[in-house]
Amino acid sequence: MALPSPINHPSPGISALPPTPIPRPPSPLPLPYKPSPSPLLRWSYSATRCGYSLGGGMETGAAAGSFPKRSLVTSHHLRHVESMSRLPSGCGKISHLNAIILGESLASEENDLVFPSPEFSAQALVSSPEQYRQMYKRSIEDPAGFWSEIASQFYWKEKWDPEVYSENIDVRKGIVKIEWFKGATTNICYNALDRNVEAGNGGKVAIYWEGNEPGQDGQLTYAQLLEKVCQLSNYLKHVGVGKGDAVVIYLPMLMELPIAMLACARIGAVHSVVFAGFSAESLAQRILDCKPKVVITCNAVRRGPKVIHLKEIVDSALTECAKYGVSVGLCLTYENQSAMERKVTKWQERRDVWWQDVVPKFSSKCAVEWVDAEDPLFLLYTSGSTGKPKGVLHTTGGYMVYTATTFKYAFDYKPSDIYWCTADCGWITGHSYVTYGPLLNGATVVVFEGAPSYPDSGRCWEIVDKYKVSIFYTAPTLVRSLMRDGDEYVIHYSRKSLRVLGSVGEPINPSAWRWFFNVVGDSRCPISDTWWQTETGGFMITPLPGAWPQKPGSATFPFFGVQPVIVDEKGNEIEGECSGYLCIKKSWPGAFRTLYGDHERYETTYFKPFPGYYFTGDGCSRDKDGYHWLTGRVDDVINVSGHRIGTAEVESALVSHPQCAEAAVVGVEHEVKGQGIYAFVTLVEGVPYSEELQKSLVLTVRNQIVLPPDQRGHPLQDAFPSYLPEIPLLHAPSHIFYPSARGCKAIKTPNEALIALLHLYTDSVADRRR
Repeated sequence: MALPSPINHPSPGISALPPTPIPRPPSPLPLPYKPSPSPLLRWSYSATRCGYSLGGGMETGAAAGSFPKRSLVTSHHLRHVESMSRLPSGCGKISHLNAIILGESLASEENDLVFPSPEFSAQALVSSPEQYRQMYKRSIEDPAGFWSEIASQFYWKEKWDPEVYSENIDVRKGIVKIEWFKGATTNICYNALDRNVEAGNGGKVAIYWEGNEPGQDGQLTYAQLLEKVCQLSNYLKHVGVGKGDAVVIYLPMLMELPIAMLACARIGAVHSVVFAGFSAESLAQRILDCKPKVVITCNAVRRGPKVIHLKEIVDSALTECAKYGVSVGLCLTYENQSAMERKVTKWQERRDVWWQDVVPKFSSKCAVEWVDAEDPLFLLYTSGSTGKPKGVLHTTGGYMVYTATTFKYAFDYKPSDIYWCTADCGWITGHSYVTYGPLLNGATVVVFEGAPSYPDSGRCWEIVDKYKVSIFYTAPTLVRSLMRDGDEYVIHYSRKSLRVLGSVGEPINPSAWRWFFNVVGDSRCPISDTWWQTETGGFMITPLPGAWPQKPGSATFPFFGVQPVIVDEKGNEIEGECSGYLCIKKSWPGAFRTLYGDHERYETTYFKPFPGYYFTGDGCSRDKDGYHWLTGRVDDVINVSGHRIGTAEVESALVSHPQCAEAAVVGVEHEVKGQGIYAFVTLVEGVPYSEELQKSLVLTVRNQIVLPPDQRGHPLQDAFPSYLPEIPLLHAPSHIFYPSARGCKAIKTPNEALIALLHLYTDSVADRRR
């Protein structure tokens, strides 16, 4: 059964786009958010939001090679290009930005500049500010020509219409709609695998797999990977999965995870990967929303010394879904022998099928399903401020072109590179920069199943030396964790193969940046400190190694085709050195097209706060040299270890407890995770506080949002990608602790406790509601 259209208009399968925009009268729009100076927002980072103000309704991209018809009123979109005509003078004072994590402030580092070596710049794909200026300027002034030239490097069964793109991102002019390469047909799996094999690279290693235990490993060449993908594709077609059907994938970082993603893409099915660390309830939410034909999982996985029974979590989720009338007819289960034997796996006959019993029997050749560039590729659910996860929908053609291009330039990729991104495919980073971006470039990728601190904190560098990793892309949380463990775990290993480092998920504070550069990279590897979001599909603001000097902690300059602007609370663009809301003008190929089943929420969340722009939800500062500094979230989403958790999700879980009357959740700074979670609760009248009750409330949250505590690994697993920290529960009415800039104060009386709770909660959101 194909999924209904997310825009609720007649169409087979998952549809990415609404019908042709219909003019509608202006309606009162919600007031924009106002940046909060609260220190709770520092160093939070996220994934969310897109946009552009058009002169009149729908703007159509010019034919390839020509310029858009819209005249440019100013050159402000090239402000940072103009600032690069001279070398940076050093970072100016930036309000509300302090590198407080690990105790080092940005003010003492404001003259720091880190230049790429002449040798590195000489061989870089973008080797100078001047080359970047030329490419960026063309990408803005001639987006149709710029992106069509890049897109032509991929295989298209049919080319796009004369217009390369069309867009309306101004809610005042009609329904928000973005299209790139509309009318063209292609297949991202074909471009990632078949194209590389046909080019003579079938014998090149596509994936090195490193298991949880040292010594567990494997590899697949591009030819072997293609064969395994085709076998699974044929099996999925055999059981009735077709174009537009949804498949939920709940797998750990085995090679079978990218295999499953590519197999779905090959036959036009829409995959929805759920991080194999979410609880049964979180998995059930996603299954209920997209109603998949098949769920793909494995019986268990080892993370560090812990065994997590994934199949049992899936069983519980499917049981919960059945209560709401959603039944999944097939659960394809991979037998992960290193974690659990088949004979002790709980099983439901007729529904459950072993991967190893059926998939290898199918042919290793599978015809490609050619899809329109605007046909859906995947759904990925991300936290929101309403309590219900948002189904971010990405389409095929634009996402393919954008992820491949950003990977190539942001990492200065060379065919000889060995690339390792530590992210899980349950997050957008694993989609764009573990699977699709690297494979579209013919890269060799390392996939790691285990935890970075198991069996000790040198595991990452052991893997780097083992596979001669040259590009290492990870999260600041992991960097800070390993930094805290000491240099000895790093310098014990050679790491001579490294040439480019990368950071993703949250801003990296300057002291951690410097440790990453000096210790891990031996002061010779540029760092691509990338800013982007689940919704953007790929990098938006990022250094290009070799092109310009870096400032520790700054994401630097926008990628090709991206027009970031900083606006005030009224939506006015601010020039020069400033702080404000980060928005984006115009669309880009990798932008998401809708929230599945809720296009109204898509428009309200991302395009109504500042009409004519895509609102990122982040605050940003720009220094006098044009460098961008992300200052944090401005909504009700807490960023923990680079992963977003809606405050409403945690509050909803707390008030589901029978002894909790009210709950308010805020983010607080955490030296490793960036942000932690504090919960303020008011108990049901007459219920006394006790340590047992506190534990019960914490367990309620864990059971509803993440795995139970007994199935969680070492705390450092949180850096790699599990994301919910210990919740320090602060309670009322008997006593409550109210964090403030001056520390914590104890409040004794019930009335005072309730006032403090409401005051703390409303302070964090009141400004944006004015």
